[in-house]
Amino acid sequence: MDSQDFPGWHGTTIIGVRKGGKVVVAGDGQVSLGQTVIKGTARKVRRLSPGGQDVICGFAGSTADAFTLLERLEAKLEATPGQLARACVELAKDWRTDKYLQKLEAMLIVTDGTDLLVVTGAGDVLEPEHDVAAIGSGGNFALAAARGMMDSDKDAETVARDAMAIAADICVYTNGKLTVESITP
Repeated sequence: MDSQDFPGWHGTTIIGVRKGGKVVVAGDGQVSLGQTVIKGTARKVRRLSPGGQDVICGFAGSTADAFTLLERLEAKLEATPGQLARACVELAKDWRTDKYLQKLEAMLIVTDGTDLLVVTGAGDVLEPEHDVAAIGSGGNFALAAARGMMDSDKDAETVARDAMAIAADICVYTNGKLTVESITP
């Protein structure tokens, strides 16, 4: 079977929202293979605590690839305590230049409560504008919804949850079973 014939793993929506001194990362639980939902309760948002640091990561893409990246990020954080941006840049450099890592298909949203970053396999470490970052198949829907709510009275968690609900209503690869983690610097 040619890899282009294989339907592939789809889906995930991850959002990070910074508002009112708090950062919330939320992710849906759906894993799909083609048009079939394989699992509805996957946990795609995780808390890491390397060397006593508190970091939240959300991932979109291949689960095995994401776990590989999370392990690498944890090692980078241990090597550069308290320097999330530096650890992410080091991870992105390795991801872009290492032949093994180049094949990994995932994206990360990472926060320590101060920085909110998107890390990609293209070597990007991006700090989003408007204090909202979103990745995955429903990411643009969640991003648009959250940006529309940022001037409201809603707190970071409510914005993230409401944006994810909108994304789940639009994106067939996103469901409403959320994992939500928050952090305050």
